[in-house]
Amino acid sequence: MRGPGEILLLSTYALGRPPHALASSAAFLERAGFSPACLDLAVEPFDPARVERARLLAFSVPMHTALLLGLRAARRARAAAPSARLAFFGLYAPLNAELLESAGAVAILGGEFEAELVALSEALERGEEDLARFRHRGPQGLPTRRLDSPAPSREGLPPLTRYARLDPAGGPTRVAGYTEASRGCKHLCLHCPIPPLYRGRFVAVPIETVLADVAGQVAAGAEHLTFGDPDFLNGPTHALRLARAVKARFPGLTFDFTAKVEHLLRHAGALAELVACGALFVTSAVESLSDKVLSRLRKGHSRDDALRAFELCALAGLTLRPSLLPFTPFSTLEDLLDLLETFEARGLFAHLDPVQLSIRLLIPPGSLLEGAPDIAFEGLDRDALSWRWRHPDPRMDELQPRIAAAAELSAAQGEDPIETIRRIHERVRATSGLPRRRVRGRGLAPRQRRVPRLTESWFC
Repeated sequence: MRGPGEILLLSTYALGRPPHALASSAAFLERAGFSPACLDLAVEPFDPARVERARLLAFSVPMHTALLLGLRAARRARAAAPSARLAFFGLYAPLNAELLESAGAVAILGGEFEAELVALSEALERGEEDLARFRHRGPQGLPTRRLDSPAPSREGLPPLTRYARLDPAGGPTRVAGYTEASRGCKHLCLHCPIPPLYRGRFVAVPIETVLADVAGQVAAGAEHLTFGDPDFLNGPTHALRLARAVKARFPGLTFDFTAKVEHLLRHAGALAELVACGALFVTSAVESLSDKVLSRLRKGHSRDDALRAFELCALAGLTLRPSLLPFTPFSTLEDLLDLLETFEARGLFAHLDPVQLSIRLLIPPGSLLEGAPDIAFEGLDRDALSWRWRHPDPRMDELQPRIAAAAELSAAQGEDPIETIRRIHERVRATSGLPRRRVRGRGLAPRQRRVPRLTESWFC
């Protein structure tokens, strides 16, 4: 198992960013004396030579799309290397354990996977046949203290220029890197894939490990960095210490991060300092402006909280870019229309990616919403890896795929996102039976039509 490439780490989708899970896993394996290879199928072609050399094929599945693509790639990889053992690791692996076992996986590892990948490799090296302890179906224990993490090893990955770039809303795009300062989340939002595994817990990555990762990416050309933690402000003291250290060592580096609305309110006093340290924008799961929907999802914030978060971020000079969930069994057409008209009135269309207006609630096996009595379930779709559900208003089920198709087409054609949102708004008004009118947007000043963002806009 210790020969070069006998362990092959594979990624299929990581939101257009460098696959951190591969780099982190490679570092743990290298520290243990293994020589793993990496293959990022999001930007690299399938390489039969690398696959055929492998004795262990380990697929990173941090999200739903990655798992769908990973299963397809795994079938092709197993055909090329039929004697290789198959493993899946990441948030979506334990949620789909039964399916992955039927696909031939000998190991199904959750959120804390690096040390277990090492243990699995050592077990295979010893010739062990009983690997049941590596097939997880639920939460895994978190370290009782901070992770003993080596700096991620990125030498086996494609260059940063192959991935999503920063569009700074003025001037040329910049090379962007990616790292993580913490794992898990201390919140229990019902629709999120993290709570079924972490159960409201999180753990910080040592600052020196993160700084070493940042240094390596800056040396490789990174001018901007995404902190991809589920919530950068779960540990605000840790986050601020890290931001200060990054600023001191790399004063020209900018960054973005993710944080819950309630954390943006609770730590509003820290936003200006984060901006001074280089923060350009924050992604926040606003999801909806309906208090009914927000309460049903246990989001921990209200409509007024979300709108206040936009105001506080603007005061600090930080762009808030919302992720949305307009199509749930609890949302109404009136909710979607209200969201669009509120964003229009407040001049926030530029903060949106059109695709966010199309997102439909995904309920994978193991979700905290699984079996909810107020959802009209129609059975488990094994091909889609999720439970099918029907909206009580047929107009919503008809509208969602139309908006999704419009967003995808406009992105492919490079259309101004505000123009796409304007047309979606018109469609929602028409579906609501309202008279056609010209949705505002064209009259915005250039600075109001663009805000900082990454060139990859798909957050699901």
